[in-house]
Amino acid sequence: MRGDSPDVPTPPMASEARGYLIRQFEIAWQLTSFHLDGLATEECLWRPADEGLHVRKTPDGQWRADWPEHEGYDLGPASIAWLTWHLGFWWSMVLDHSFGDGALARESVTWPGSADDVRAWLSGLQEQWRAALEQATDDDLRSTRRTRWPFQDRPFGDVVAWANVELTKNAAEIGYARFLYARRLRR
Repeated sequence: MRGDSPDVPTPPMASEARGYLIRQFEIAWQLTSFHLDGLATEECLWRPADEGLHVRKTPDGQWRADWPEHEGYDLGPASIAWLTWHLGFWWSMVLDHSFGDGALARESVTWPGSADDVRAWLSGLQEQWRAALEQATDDDLRSTRRTRWPFQDRPFGDVVAWANVELTKNAAEIGYARFLYARRLRR
């Protein structure tokens, strides 16, 4: 009698949906953490090809990320620095636009400058996001009130699901670039 036992409480739908999304997020974060663990700044700044998205240090000491005019394959592969910037960029944006004043712009998000700082930055974003998810109710997940970036007029649950997929995608890209970096001298 699967779950019909009086000793096994049936969770309300809100915590059930939230639970699925949080468990999915935890898996995505475990994968991301695996690829960030042991990451070196040298790996971040390595370029897998002559062309591809990267970060550049400006005269004022900040690291600015390239921004593509299109998403074609001919851009070339991105560096790990750019991939980690992109992860921090979209996460910062979704947190600010969902739970802050929504004033954060892409140009305000810079790459931290080292692998250690990347880990600290992304771990902080992970903690903020996790705390926000823990507070989400069924009404929050159904409502469009917090859905202001990267899209509007959709349930906030769609934003959470999108963030989980985006995190997984970025983790896979970082992992793949780390494989390429590890094999770069063995060709």
